[in-house]
Amino acid sequence: TSVETMATYMGTKITGGSMVYIASSGAISNAANVTFTQFDATKYDHYEFWLQHVTPATDNQTLHCRVSTDGGSNYDSTNGNYHQADTTDVTGLPVVNSVGSDSNEFGACGQFRLFAPHNANAFTMAHSSIVYNNYYAALRISLMTQASMHLTTQDVDAVQFVFDSGNIESGEIVMYGIANGT
Repeated sequence: TSVETMATYMGTKITGGSMVYIASSGAISNAANVTFTQFDATKYDHYEFWLQHVTPATDNQTLHCRVSTDGGSNYDSTNGNYHQADTTDVTGLPVVNSVGSDSNEFGACGQFRLFAPHNANAFTMAHSSIVYNNYYAALRISLMTQASMHLTTQDVDAVQFVFDSGNIESGEIVMYGIANGT
């Protein structure tokens, strides 16, 4: 096979482990939440969500990712069904805490990952690595890295991003799938 032929082939075939663009929220403008229902276990093993300046309408908010097991008809917000840092009293997978929205506070940027959400025999695990302006003072920059789990053994086939209180003022969230080997 020539290099040109291989490059052409690789450009048209998604291989296992490839990161594939799936969807974008588009520019968010004062939305109550952002949902993604484009999960496909036949194509993807894991998912990554990239946040770009996701800012709460109300200062000092935690961004959560709530999961659905029925294609997005319902999202689990049950207190205790999510676990983070030795607690089970959160109402979604925590993405980032204490996000600011005052002057010179431009929300959160970074990556949120869901691992094997299609596996109905294990808890869905998540990890985030986010740079953000926290609410303490303008221009105070923080990095948050955290792990969390949804404490039910059901497949996850949709997610909803929502702040504790108030709307999502602005930003964008982009969904990628990590292709499986089949």
